[in-house]
Amino acid sequence: MSIRIVRLGTARAAGEGLRIGTVRRPPRGVPKNKFAKRDFYDVWLPNLAPSEALLKAGQAATDDHAWKTFERRYRAEMKQPDAAHLLDTLAGLSRQTNFAVGCYCENEQRCHRSILRVLLAERGAEIG
Repeated sequence: MSIRIVRLGTARAAGEGLRIGTVRRPPRGVPKNKFAKRDFYDVWLPNLAPSEALLKAGQAATDDHAWKTFERRYRAEMKQPDAAHLLDTLAGLSRQTNFAVGCYCENEQRCHRSILRVLLAERGAEIG
């Protein structure tokens, strides 16, 4: 059992399980009833997405210093009680069932999902 960290909108892996979208906004131009069918997500969980202001800062991060600043600020957001409880829940679920979390960004290394991967691992999540 494990969590897969994925790019939303890509083909699902065999046995991936439920796909959770940790994004601020739903996919543009896609009807709500097509989100899962088009491999975006089954469940939307914007609570684990960066805040709107931080999302813009992350998208504008063009160097390592700016990215480290984004990472520090995103980690601070994820320390808030509601986000921390969700991360703990997902880490626990990863030991019971397969599922995926993801974002739209093409480059995982410059996406909050790379930080989510670490945050979940720090909580003992099984990551596949």
